[in-house]
Amino acid sequence: MSKRVPPSMRTRETLSSLIEGRLSSPDGRSELVKLATRLILEEALEAETRDALGRDYYERGAEEGRGYRNGCRTGRLKTAEGAIEFSAPQVAGRDEPFRSEIREHAKGRTEALEELAVEMLARGLSVRDIEDAFRADDGRLLLSRTAVSELGEQLWRDYQEFAARDLSEHEIVYLFVDGIAERVRPGQRREPVMAAWGFTATGARVLLHLMAGSKEDAETVSAFFQDMRARGLGDPALVVSDGAPGVIKAIETCFPRSARQRCLAHRMRNLAAKVPEDVWPEVKARVQAVYQAPSRAIARDLAKGVVEDFGRDLPSAVTCFEDDFEACIAHLRMPVTHRRAIRTTNLLERLFVEERRRLKIIPNAFGERPVLKLMFGAMTRAAERWRSIRFTEFERRQIEAVRQELAAEYEAADTTATAARQARPVTGISSSSQT
Repeated sequence: MSKRVPPSMRTRETLSSLIEGRLSSPDGRSELVKLATRLILEEALEAETRDALGRDYYERGAEEGRGYRNGCRTGRLKTAEGAIEFSAPQVAGRDEPFRSEIREHAKGRTEALEELAVEMLARGLSVRDIEDAFRADDGRLLLSRTAVSELGEQLWRDYQEFAARDLSEHEIVYLFVDGIAERVRPGQRREPVMAAWGFTATGARVLLHLMAGSKEDAETVSAFFQDMRARGLGDPALVVSDGAPGVIKAIETCFPRSARQRCLAHRMRNLAAKVPEDVWPEVKARVQAVYQAPSRAIARDLAKGVVEDFGRDLPSAVTCFEDDFEACIAHLRMPVTHRRAIRTTNLLERLFVEERRRLKIIPNAFGERPVLKLMFGAMTRAAERWRSIRFTEFERRQIEAVRQELAAEYEAADTTATAARQARPVTGISSSSQT
């Protein structure tokens, strides 16, 4: 990119690459909030400089005494997400030395900047959000109204691009869907905030979608999926979710050519609640042996032993174990090296624990915007904690074979359903009409 391009534009391009999964470095992927914060700060500094000089980047026509741009220098800002380096414009040729009030202001307002960054990515920003972040202690606005408006419009465009971006360039192999129930609206009961992440065929992790204030009924979750489908999301090889009936129905409706994996962490918790503590270690070991079997055929054989040995004494636990069993072992179709990472939704759930702790101690934190900020903050730290998935050429061939099997199973099921419909007797015909 040309040196005549403002640093903020280079930061925006890096941020876009990060969101869309084009950066392969684990360190790079973990910098999402940092990059968004840096982008907001750089754009604010450039706007402040423009206000001071009376002209835009590389625009001619300097007024005597107002000064001119003299390159950039690197600044450093300490935040909760770690140190952030940014480019700050330098100004020379002024009657009085130019001092950036925003740089001084930002040192004590890093939390506000990070909140703006998360809000930009998760929900978009209003002009008032930006004004609140760049208002001095005495109430004075550090940017002109024009600069605030322009910054708000640009950040809103960034958000709209994020929310409406084309997903067709990502070949999603494993799709994770999960939600956390939060009190999005004060005084109302908790509502799920849905999230979707995916692993691509290159092993990159991509944030695909967020939806706040949703319900986990089939219609709402189907709309959640259809939004991604409309933006080009293809058929994953495997979709991982918990056991919510609405989510399961939506997966089977929207991704009929994909395998569905029931989250095993949820299933193990359900089983533990139905088994006496003194017996649980034995049952747990037997059940884990089923879920970690080398193949689905072996898993089915081991499952028969579990049912035979515990069916009489632990009927409710065995009923739970048998429920949706094929979805619990769907991950065994996939490459061995991927199975541990794809058999649960804990990759998301672990991140929500920290956010719930925050919600308990932050006063007045409830509401759609604060919840989204906290949730998106958790999502953006996922790259630091998720296990990376490596795709070799052999594993890609395995995945392709699974896709072909799934397509054949779908076609066979569709043919069977069509034949059944055609064979169904027609009702409502009077006996006289049949003679």
